[in-house]
Amino acid sequence: MNLVPRQDRLLIAGFALAVAVIVFARPIEHWLVGLAREAESRTGLALVPALLVLTVAFLVHQQSKRFEAKTRASSAEASATLAHARASDLERLVAFGHSLARSLDLDSIRTVVRAQLPTLVGTDDVRVHFRDPRRIEPDPPDDGGLTLPLNAGDQVVGVLRIGEAPSTMGEDRRRLLETAAAVLAIAVRNAQLFQEVRETSVRDSLTGCFNRAYALDVIDTELRRARRSQMPVSLIMFDLDHFKDINDRYGHLCGDAVLAAIGARMRDVLRGSDLKCRYGGEEFLVLLPETPLEGAKRVADTLRREIAEMAVSWRDERLRVTASFGVTVALPSEIDIEAIIGRADAALYRAKDQGRNCVRLAVETVGV
Repeated sequence: MNLVPRQDRLLIAGFALAVAVIVFARPIEHWLVGLAREAESRTGLALVPALLVLTVAFLVHQQSKRFEAKTRASSAEASATLAHARASDLERLVAFGHSLARSLDLDSIRTVVRAQLPTLVGTDDVRVHFRDPRRIEPDPPDDGGLTLPLNAGDQVVGVLRIGEAPSTMGEDRRRLLETAAAVLAIAVRNAQLFQEVRETSVRDSLTGCFNRAYALDVIDTELRRARRSQMPVSLIMFDLDHFKDINDRYGHLCGDAVLAAIGARMRDVLRGSDLKCRYGGEEFLVLLPETPLEGAKRVADTLRREIAEMAVSWRDERLRVTASFGVTVALPSEIDIEAIIGRADAALYRAKDQGRNCVRLAVETVGV
C-alpha cells in the first residue's frame, strides 16, 4: 500500500535532498577541497583553478544555450504571427474574390469595394475609378499615394488608389494590394462583358433602342413601381410618316439610315432614365417615369419637331421625315400593359388620320 501519492514523491525527494545539502554541504565542501589540494601536492597540477575555469565555462555554455533556445522560441513565435497574419490576409482576399464573383454589374462591385476593400488593404483612404471602355477618360490626378492600374489582359479597366506613400509599405502588403487589384480588375472586366452581352441581347442593333420584349418587361416593372409610389408614368408611341415610300424609292439601306438617325436623335432629346424602344418596323415607344400627361405631351412635341427638322444624308440627297405621336398616362393603380399601349396606339392612329406630323392624347386620359 502506497502512503505517498505518486505525484508527490518527486516533491518529497527534492525536499529531502535540500535538507541533506543544508546539513552536509560544508563538510562535503571541505572534503572536496582537501582532496583537490592533496591531488595537487602529489601531481603538481593546479586542479582548483582548472575546476574553477571549467565551472565558469559550463555556466557560460548553459547561459548561451538558454539564450539560443529563447531566440529560437522568439523566432518561431514571430514566424507563427506572420503566418497567422498572412492566413488572415488570404482569407479576406478569398472572401473579397467570392463577393466580386457574385457581382455582375459595376454598382454591385462598388458596393463590395466600399464594404470590404478598406479592411483588406488596411486603410479607409482607398478609391477606385472605373473606366468606360466606350470612352477615353483621363485618370484621376496623382495625390502622392500608391496607384495601381486595374489590368484585365491587355485592357486597363480602372485605377485603384491608396492614399498612403509607397515608401511606407512593406513588400508583403504591396503584394497583397497588387493581388487585390488583379482580382478587382477581372471582376470589373467580367461585369463589362456581361453588360455588353446583355445589351446586345436586349437592344436593337440598328437604332440602339431596346427591343420590344425587354421594353415590355420594363413597362411592367415601372407600372408596379408607380402603383406603389403613386407617381405618374406616361407612354409615347410614334410612327414615321410614309416610311414605306422611302424604302420603295431609295431602298432598304436608306431606310436603315433613317431609322439609325431616329435612334440617335431620341438619345439626344430624351433623358437617360426614359425607356427608348423600337417597337417594330418604323414604330417606336418611349416610357417616361415620374412624368404626368402634360409633361409627356411636351416631350412628344419636342421630339416631333426635332425629327421634322432633321435631315438624313443619303448619297447626293438630304431626306426629311416626320412622325405622328400618341401619348397616354397610366391610370391610378393600373398595371395592365396591353391597356396602356393600346391607348397610346389609338391616339397615334388619330394623329395619322388627322394629318400626320402631330401629337394626340389618348381620349381616356385627357382629364387625368
